[in-house]
Amino acid sequence: MVRTLIEPKKGRTTSAILPLIVLLILSIAGCNQSPTDRKAVSQELPSTGKTKIVTTFLPIYWFTKAVAGDTAEVEILVPPGTEVHEYQAKPENVRAIATANVLVKNGLGLEEFLEGTVKNAQNPKLIEIDTSKGIKSIGAISPIVSTTKEEKDHDHEHTEGNPHIWLDPVLAKQQITNIRDGLIAADPRNKRTYEANAAAYIQELESLNSEFQQTLQKHPNCTFVTFHDAYSYLAQRYNLKQVAVAEIPEDQLSPADVQNAINAVKQYKVRALFSEPGIDNKLLRSLSQDLKLNLQTLDSLENGETDPQHYFRAMKANLQTLETSCK
Repeated sequence: MVRTLIEPKKGRTTSAILPLIVLLILSIAGCNQSPTDRKAVSQELPSTGKTKIVTTFLPIYWFTKAVAGDTAEVEILVPPGTEVHEYQAKPENVRAIATANVLVKNGLGLEEFLEGTVKNAQNPKLIEIDTSKGIKSIGAISPIVSTTKEEKDHDHEHTEGNPHIWLDPVLAKQQITNIRDGLIAADPRNKRTYEANAAAYIQELESLNSEFQQTLQKHPNCTFVTFHDAYSYLAQRYNLKQVAVAEIPEDQLSPADVQNAINAVKQYKVRALFSEPGIDNKLLRSLSQDLKLNLQTLDSLENGETDPQHYFRAMKANLQTLETSCK
């Protein structure tokens, strides 16, 4: 009788005992695992959170995205094709900065809208990266000529120097370096990724610089006219001369307006006349006809695709335009 009471029923031995054995083994393993081992396992668990980065406008987005890759979330505040010099911040910009970890800007006073926007965002933990750090700015080395008798302020007067540093591949390398260092400081766990991505993009910039040097050294002191004082760094780097003619009347052009511009251009041995993508200006067409110059397009890279490789495509297109025009 006693044996019958303690003997399990047939068919239930395996299902009842195996779970107890498994639990016992797991319990023993857990007791034998040191706190250090458990901590190591915890650190190896993947993190789903990404650093959130906001950038000001397209070239800065390209450079930041190139360094960050897919490791961080990268957004842009000023839509491509929008005039960054005169941009007015929107509520969504404030919200984006308020929830961001990092803000990346060009610097040199270009993004005037940022000061009030950052203040309104009230994000004390925000890390700001100024990509112009360590870059010596230049002033308006090109003559600024008014086509009208009435003197006006230059549309894009830059009190901190000319901000168009991204159009010089050598200075763009410094911008990439500044972004890399800033992201490493903000997100050290992804240091190797940022370093590798930055190195790859810098290598491409070095190749681009070599291509510009080899091509444009054949045309020293080539003088060109542009109506956006954006190419001072590029001209200085490759021994070109930019003549920026500003204050162009947008509407009714008088014969005097056209003549003033012609006189200004004739002061220099101009080889090329450049407009910007998407701009159809009557004065430019009149000048090109009267001066027998081909009117071509030079891109300041403030519009285009969001792919970071678009920088190289657009810059190589600019190089081809300069080479053709300076022959």
